[in-house]
Amino acid sequence: MNEVAVKAAREVMNRHIESLNSLDEDGLASTLHFPHYRLVGAKLDCWQSKETYLTDFRVRAGDNWARSVWKSIKVEQSSPDKVHFLAHIVRYDNNNKTIADFESLWVITAIEGKWAAQFRSSFASA
Repeated sequence: MNEVAVKAAREVMNRHIESLNSLDEDGLASTLHFPHYRLVGAKLDCWQSKETYLTDFRVRAGDNWARSVWKSIKVEQSSPDKVHFLAHIVRYDNNNKTIADFESLWVITAIEGKWAAQFRSSFASA
């Protein structure tokens, strides 16, 4: 296990969820490499830039979405420039009711010195 890489990648995950929940578009974009890829079922989504990423998330999460939390984040594998996490995500509405509960594989990479998420394979509903 590469502890330096894992620490950097965990920081990305923490900043990602904080930025998502505060609807901080620039903060959220800083946790992603672009192009950014997401596989759900057999459908591969790609964001070439940050412009629509948060808006697209809000559409996918639904009108009732209020916040998301990491239920767990487990390291699956790591190297000096890449970490695979198995993340369990729960989304809640304004009444603190669960609206989604799923797992995702996150690939966090260091590209030109920047640690960020490059790819996810999610079991969220499309």
